[in-house]
Amino acid sequence: MPLRNYRPTSPGLRQMTRSTFDEITTDQPHKPLTERLVRKAGRNSQGKLTVRHQGAGQKRLYRVIDWKRDKFGVPATIATVEYDPNRSARIGLLHYADGDKRYMLLPHGLGVGDVVVSGEDAEARVGNALPLGRMPLGTQIHNVEMVAGRGGQIVRSAGSSAQLLAKEGEMATIRLPSGEVRRVRASCMATVGQVSNLDHENQNIGKAGRSRHMGRRPEVRGVVMNPRDHPHGGGEGKSPTGMPPKTPWGKPAMGLRTRKNKTTGKMIVRRRYGRG
Repeated sequence: MPLRNYRPTSPGLRQMTRSTFDEITTDQPHKPLTERLVRKAGRNSQGKLTVRHQGAGQKRLYRVIDWKRDKFGVPATIATVEYDPNRSARIGLLHYADGDKRYMLLPHGLGVGDVVVSGEDAEARVGNALPLGRMPLGTQIHNVEMVAGRGGQIVRSAGSSAQLLAKEGEMATIRLPSGEVRRVRASCMATVGQVSNLDHENQNIGKAGRSRHMGRRPEVRGVVMNPRDHPHGGGEGKSPTGMPPKTPWGKPAMGLRTRKNKTTGKMIVRRRYGRG
């Protein structure tokens, strides 16, 4: 999945890079597995702006992904590799032996014609889904469940993977892409391998218009505002913040930890910040 450059006919194209999409085999999604996606555009049901810097963007259809991989023991063949506008990774359309069709998050290294299977008795090969307790130590995994049966919730973005470090009784220890080490139940499902589209993080947006197509609106820095509009505002000419960074509403920002979950916090063995 290499990247392509553009001839610099404009300043925006000079630095722009994008995927070549060589691995994509079709530009039409499987219609029964698509849903209408209502755009919130950063506003609530009353039309009031609740999330800043979001709006407009290209219309999309939502692709229904099988996060649970709960069709156990039935082999499936990857029929197509598709682009999904709702996520950074590629997706693959699975044709099961019994005629069912589902989308899965495509692992790196798989393509059309490869066969995958899920279940406790599945082999720990790339693309197969099985409980953490049935995998060998050191296995690279993605689409990891945090609650058994709920479906994969973490390690789903392009190029990401976690690693199975240890198994002890009913619990398994995994290292997440952020560096955090945490414990989850060994009965939780995960898919073997690394998520596809590894070059996603190396892409250069190149111009503001491309961000607008993605639904991102402009963001204005607080230091260039007036004092009544932002705590960082005011001063003659260019001026420093003059205080610990704050949100427009005066709350601490940029680095303040707000996570306080006693239920799941005890499952964290080592935090991603390097201490505690």
